[in-house]
Amino acid sequence: MNEVALKLFRAGHLAVTGEALALPLVETAGGTGPGDAAYEEIFHPVAEQLLARCDAVLRIGGPSEGADRMTAQARAGGKAVYTSLDDVPAAR
Repeated sequence: MNEVALKLFRAGHLAVTGEALALPLVETAGGTGPGDAAYEEIFHPVAEQLLARCDAVLRIGGPSEGADRMTAQARAGGKAVYTSLDDVPAAR
C-alpha cells in the first residue's frame, strides 16, 4: 500500500492509508493487534472518517473483507473507486 501511495504522491495526489493513521493510535492506546479493545475502538472508525473526507478510493491487493466494505461504502457515497493505478486520473 505504501509503495502505491508513494507513486500516487509522485503523480501529484495525496494518498493516505487508513492504516497509516489508525495503527499508531491503536499502539498508543495499548493495542496489540486486530480484535483487541483498542483496535476495535480505533481502526475502523478512523478508516470511516478518512473515507468521508476522500475524493476517491483506489482498491488494490487481494481479498479483504474490510477493504471490500470500505469500497462499497465509497461507492454508496458517490465516490470514485479505481481498481488499478493506471485508471487513476491525473492530478489537477
